[in-house]
Amino acid sequence: MHYKHFDLRACAERSLNYLTTMVDPANDNLPYWLILPNKKPAEAAHCRVDDAELVASWYEGLDATMKILGDGRGADVLASFRRYVLSDWGPKGLRYHRKFPWTHTMHSSFHEMGYVLSALNRMVRNDPADKEADKRAAGLVRGMRSLVIERKVRTFWSGDSEEPAPIYEFPNDVYLLEGGFDLTRHTGRGEQCIRNGVMLEALVDRYFVAKDDVALDLAVGLANGVLGPARYFNYKKEFMGHVHSAVWFATGLAKLARATGDKDYLAAAKGVYDYARSLSSSFGWVPEYAQWHPMEEEHCETCCIKDMICCAWQLIQSGLPQYWNDINLFARNQLVENQVDSATYVVCDNSKPDTPDGSITYHDIDKRMIGGFTGGSLPNSISLSKFRSIAGCCGGTAPQSMQIVWENAVTKEKGAWVVNVPMDRETAAWKLVSGYPEKGCMALTLKRGGTAAFRRYAWMGKAIHGFVDGKEVKLEEKNGLLVFPKLKPGQTAELRHAIRTVVKPEKAAGVVYKVAWRGPDVIDVLPHGEHLRLFQRDLEKKPYLPKPSDVTSVTASNFGPTQQKK
Repeated sequence: MHYKHFDLRACAERSLNYLTTMVDPANDNLPYWLILPNKKPAEAAHCRVDDAELVASWYEGLDATMKILGDGRGADVLASFRRYVLSDWGPKGLRYHRKFPWTHTMHSSFHEMGYVLSALNRMVRNDPADKEADKRAAGLVRGMRSLVIERKVRTFWSGDSEEPAPIYEFPNDVYLLEGGFDLTRHTGRGEQCIRNGVMLEALVDRYFVAKDDVALDLAVGLANGVLGPARYFNYKKEFMGHVHSAVWFATGLAKLARATGDKDYLAAAKGVYDYARSLSSSFGWVPEYAQWHPMEEEHCETCCIKDMICCAWQLIQSGLPQYWNDINLFARNQLVENQVDSATYVVCDNSKPDTPDGSITYHDIDKRMIGGFTGGSLPNSISLSKFRSIAGCCGGTAPQSMQIVWENAVTKEKGAWVVNVPMDRETAAWKLVSGYPEKGCMALTLKRGGTAAFRRYAWMGKAIHGFVDGKEVKLEEKNGLLVFPKLKPGQTAELRHAIRTVVKPEKAAGVVYKVAWRGPDVIDVLPHGEHLRLFQRDLEKKPYLPKPSDVTSVTASNFGPTQQKK
């Protein structure tokens, strides 16, 4: 059989298409958040968020995509996004909306400032001499710090006591350009503490990038507020609400633990991640909300997969390598499946002019939507009829997690080159080739010699063999790694193991699916979904799964033994 191969570079090519064409040249490449491929004709529409979080997240997404591809394409659009991020600043150092026909109340959202500060951090990290971005980041941090409420004293029935650590919170989730805090207005999304709290990761990153002590102080105070008096998480770090915000906050907690040395922040980050992971599938379907709807009504926003990958990476950097398996399985399965790679079903009318105010475009939507990511998939499909079948926010966030996988597929650890994610990639120092899902093998060539090691995963089985330039060698297993004898320059270390199709029942989104695996890759899911079926990875389309009638909305324990076929 012939199966679809995990090709992260091809995903980046598609992202480049989306991020550079789903924009409005008449408005300096302003992105279109809202894509409606199910309409006849299909259309893309501007909305308020386009010049707020979207220009910031698309700046990061396009920069990440360009780093994967490495050839400079997209630089002109990246410059447009940068201009937007660095414009429209106002009172308290905050960034506000620009006046467009589709905007109304001019305000700054603290949730969106998390995206903006993150983009500014990337600008400064890319170019430490970028004084304009650094100035805006410093001003934003200090402006937000001036707006928080400081909880200094606890007044209770037992008396008064001083709070031993900083506790900060914002009085509201929006700040008006004219009027500041108006408590009669709010976003209406609820969960104000965690929605505002997404900026935690960017605040800690600002500290790492610029040694900004004000950013670290604000991060500590906000983290303590959410973990303490807000009572958003229970003692096990379970929560009810927005998974994207909660896991992004947890990513910040893991970073904060490294910045402060406080292990309680790391324990909290791990607890939040593990809870979100318990609601997710093994192949990366992550619900948008926890305990807010019945699970069978949930869908997967790709932003949530991005957060899980980013948080897992931070946990790994904090000394928890067990999360590599999640990064590997989430990235190569649901993350890439949530990207649009075909639009043959889309009805376009290129003769229809854009609306007079520029708010809606109809031109080449089928071509421009390739590379976008869904804001609401099921484990087996993307429904075009649902709102956010393609979501502007996900198009900017998903490539950021792709960059993490790309840059860390192979890492240098204690003098050894370690393969973490089986894929195809080549650098000046090494070349990695993967045989999955057709063959259970991967090979690492060290151009300058050295020690090669492969992270061991349960899906490899027990019988694993190592070869150097085709000759079998003895492997040493150490700290979860399979270590090869030292290689001479140009030698290749190859790991081989048996692989076969294994069909397992798994409950996701309230339904038990039959999931077909080959090694780390899902190659099919039953029942097949509509409208856009996912996991069509058997390119020869030979049936091997049970009938759809075998799949029901019951618990996995009702199924018999796992079904396996060679």
